[in-house]
Amino acid sequence: MSYTVAGNELETDAEGYLLEADFSEEVVNVIAAAEEIELTPKHWEIINYMRDQFREEGHTPNFRNMLKGVNEFWPEAESKDLYDLFPVGPAKQAAKVAGLPQPKGKGGY
Repeated sequence: MSYTVAGNELETDAEGYLLEADFSEEVVNVIAAAEEIELTPKHWEIINYMRDQFREEGHTPNFRNMLKGVNEFWPEAESKDLYDLFPVGPAKQAAKVAGLPQPKGKGGY
């Protein structure tokens, strides 16, 4: 599997995660469409959070830590809210849509 963005083919693993992170908006739009996700401002908040975590930590958080981090800017967010945005699994699907490599282990740290 691969994604084509602006005429460039981006390599992915077998599950559709980019092998190398790409922080462009176009990548998010292409992957979100492939995942059948219609992006909202809340999606973008989560995507930007995941990208920031990847830049700072070198990986993305597992679901529990993701929810804790999201609560810093979206205090009323609950597990259900994140699953409404990323139904396949918030920690993994949000990382994929954000254009990041597959989370390690059980969804990160």
